Amino acid sequence: MFNKMATPNRVITLITLEFNLILLYIGSTQTCIVQIAQPSLLEIDYTYKIITIPCNFSATNCSTSQPEVLWFRQKAENQPERLCPKDQCLDEAGKFTTKSQIPHQVFLTLNEVDVSDSAIYFCGIAFSDSIEPKSKQTGPGTTLVVRNEKLLSHEGENILIAFLALLSFYIAILSVIFIIISKQLKLEPPNKRGSDKASQKKRSARRIFQEIAQELYHRRYVETKQEERDDYIYENRRAHSNFEKS
Repeated sequence: MFNKMATPNRVITLITLEFNLILLYIGSTQTCIVQIAQPSLLEIDYTYKIITIPCNFSATNCSTSQPEVLWFRQKAENQPERLCPKDQCLDEAGKFTTKSQIPHQVFLTLNEVDVSDSAIYFCGIAFSDSIEPKSKQTGPGTTLVVRNEKLLSHEGENILIAFLALLSFYIAILSVIFIIISKQLKLEPPNKRGSDKASQKKRSARRIFQEIAQELYHRRYVETKQEERDDYIYENRRAHSNFEKS
């Protein structure tokens, strides 16, 4: 009985060990993955003589060696053009200059920029000692637009930013005041509002009563004056009649 029960337990143990070895093997397999981020658009005018395009990248499970940095540009209706072949852009006096100031960040600097430099600039990162497909990647590209006309100056941009900030602050203050007034109206006791309505009704009724009283007084005054006038005319006629008889 002990042997019969021990055999299944041994099989389960072997399967578990084999499964753990498989997981260990899979976990130890590291894939070098490169990811690249570039600004989508850079727009300048002809007054800019130098422009720098940044390229940020991350390397996961890759070697500690420095990767190879490649730069390409694509102009309209032209084939992609490779820039800086074989590290030929290290001289700052040239048209293009490449730099790597901090880890995982490289730059391409264009000197003496003109309208013809408008194009899409691609950053490429490649770990040559890795055979993984994702160890060599190209960025999404940065569209550089060089305008022939002058754009808004830096001072104008600062003034515009300051104006928008003040406008936002003013709108925020108005919103706060509106919220406070709304809350006060909502928190006003209903009894007070009812009493205000009742007082308004009382004032309206009092005004109506005053108008009716004034109208009655006016009618009575007119009737009284009419009676006095009739009596006066009657007395005059009576006196005139007595005078004729005598």
